[in-house]
Amino acid sequence: MGEPDPADLSAFRKDLLAVVPNLRAFAMSLIGSADRADDLVQETLMKAWAKQSSFERGTNLKAWLFTILRNEFYTQMRKKGREVSDADGIHAARMAGHPEQMGHLDLQDFRKALELLPADQKEAIILVGGSGFSYEEAAEICNCAIGTIKSRVSRARTRLAELMSVEAEDEFGPDAVTRQIMTGSSRSNM
Repeated sequence: MGEPDPADLSAFRKDLLAVVPNLRAFAMSLIGSADRADDLVQETLMKAWAKQSSFERGTNLKAWLFTILRNEFYTQMRKKGREVSDADGIHAARMAGHPEQMGHLDLQDFRKALELLPADQKEAIILVGGSGFSYEEAAEICNCAIGTIKSRVSRARTRLAELMSVEAEDEFGPDAVTRQIMTGSSRSNM
């Protein structure tokens, strides 16, 4: 195999950098610590750069990177032997929040409820609801069937609504992304 084309390297680099904010948000949702999330994103980018020859041009780079990040996260968790518990919400409180406004308390409640979900449901709702992946893409990232992802998202939405005592969409804060997670409605207004 010859030297990579400089134009291809430049395009790949540009495409990688465009996904960094999404990767960081996903890493933050998994870890809850900005420093550790940044380390996870950096490790993901290094692995992606080293394995760029295995990336198939024309396929979904974002999904490929999310898969690398997710796999690296679980590898790190296995090495540690246990997850960090966040019973008092300290890690969740460190996550970036929306500006102080009426929905701030709803957002805190949402984060607390999100932390109470089983890991598989939390991951699915973040991928589909928070990161905008389709069910198919999320299933590919999680290496499971589409129906499994749909079931996890459905159970997560139901459980979040129960935990937050939400009975109708308009009872929850003004955040459109959060509303989309709770209801599964279209993101066309975003």
